[in-house]
Amino acid sequence: MKNIPQISDAEWLVMKVLWKESPLGSSDVINELKGTTDWKPKTIKTLLSRLVTKRALSYEVGSRGYSYYPLVSENECAKEEARSFLGRVYNGSLNLFVKNFIENKELSTEELEELKKLLEDK
Repeated sequence: MKNIPQISDAEWLVMKVLWKESPLGSSDVINELKGTTDWKPKTIKTLLSRLVTKRALSYEVGSRGYSYYPLVSENECAKEEARSFLGRVYNGSLNLFVKNFIENKELSTEELEELKKLLEDK
């Protein structure tokens, strides 16, 4: 199994930019995040560096500087995050999570039907 790094909430925002389009230079990532965060460029460069250290990203050096690209997919990271969350909060019990979710959320008829279909298909 591939070793999927744990990434912070802030790192998720950077990764989402690069999952959408890559490779990108740090200035491109900064521009993408400008509208959704109030982070300084140095903060974003620090996050990029951390993601490289964690082996979530890599880079190529070109004439315009570093071009970053993901080493892990969004789907892989989402699965790992869900597994980690279940382990931390629900002691690994998917049943307890689903029970808690259903009991504490108003679900529309369509959502209930979709859940039933997913369970039946499994």
